[in-house]
Amino acid sequence: MAQIDIRRKHGSSLKDAKAAVDKTAKAIAKRFQITHQWEGDTLHFQRSGVDGHIHVSKAEVHVHAELGFLVGMMKPMIEEEINKQLDKNFG
Repeated sequence: MAQIDIRRKHGSSLKDAKAAVDKTAKAIAKRFQITHQWEGDTLHFQRSGVDGHIHVSKAEVHVHAELGFLVGMMKPMIEEEINKQLDKNFG
C-alpha cells in the first residue's frame, strides 16, 4: 500500500491555516472526487482506495494518506497536486 506523507510549516494563525487547508481540500476533492469533513483541527478525507487526513497545528500542516493499489499508481500525480495547492493556499 502506497502512502503520502507531507509536512509543511506555516506562519499563519490556526484559523487562517484551517481556511487554507479547506481551500486545498476543496480543490483536491474536485479533481479526485474525494469527500472530506473536519473533526477539530483535523480534516479527514476518503474515497474508494484513499483514506487520509490533514492535521493543522499552530506551526505545521501534516498530510497523511493511505492509497490502495490502483490509486497508488497515481501517487506522484496526487502528491504534485497536494503540493501545488499547499503552495497556492499558503504562498
